[in-house]
Amino acid sequence: MEKRFDMDDKNIIKKKVLFLCTGNSARSQIAEGFLRSLAGDEYDVFSAGISPVGVNFFAQYSKSVDEFKDKQFDYVITLCDNAKESCPVFPGKYKGIHWSIKDPAIKGTQKEKHDAFHEAVYHIRQKIVQFIKEEGLAKDNNTLM
Repeated sequence: MEKRFDMDDKNIIKKKVLFLCTGNSARSQIAEGFLRSLAGDEYDVFSAGISPVGVNFFAQYSKSVDEFKDKQFDYVITLCDNAKESCPVFPGKYKGIHWSIKDPAIKGTQKEKHDAFHEAVYHIRQKIVQFIKEEGLAKDNNTLM
């Protein structure tokens, strides 16, 4: 991937990524955290929900997609079929990507809930690692294992 530079100060301009799911309560915030952790020096990362439910992860919090409707992104990545079907059109040219990740918010025993969450985290991390590798931004492949 070719890096873009700001001609005024010679700094790298980060690619902007929006992760989108229904509630912005788990999948999209997890994806935001993974990409920020693994390649945050290359990306400005955001997450939102079609109908946010108000769950916070550390410094991240549930946001509505409406907060971003006038923003430009390089990538808009939907993490569930509902978000894909309801995804608004954002201004500018961007690449739309869809990853169908099962909702970890299930009804069941504690073990079933834990397993569903673990499975979602595992699949999201795999997708993030693949995304970074495909973009050619893996600086240290050991951190992506």
